[in-house]
Amino acid sequence: MKSIVLLVGRLPNIVANVARELEHLPVQWLGAHNREEVIRQLEAEPRIESVIMGAGLDDAIRGELIGVIARRRPDLCIFVKDRASGPEGMAPFVRRLVEAGLHRSHAHSPG
Repeated sequence: MKSIVLLVGRLPNIVANVARELEHLPVQWLGAHNREEVIRQLEAEPRIESVIMGAGLDDAIRGELIGVIARRRPDLCIFVKDRASGPEGMAPFVRRLVEAGLHRSHAHSPG
């Protein structure tokens, strides 16, 4: 079964392009671009294992979204991309997380 990862970004085309570019990875990608969409995705899909947030969102919005996610799903890891690598750095950032296995939830793992 594929892991489910929520990609959150300001620009819909960046999220869609990342999902398309990384479709060969063993992940089902979901996307959200604002608070309402994040909440909708978290409520609709309980199997989300992690959230990866892009750098295009304003800091206040990113902080608010982290709070929303943490309150609704305290079991999730939230990864926040740097700004220095720009929009073109999103796919490599996501790829590194997935290839390292960091996108998988360990909340229910033994140990």
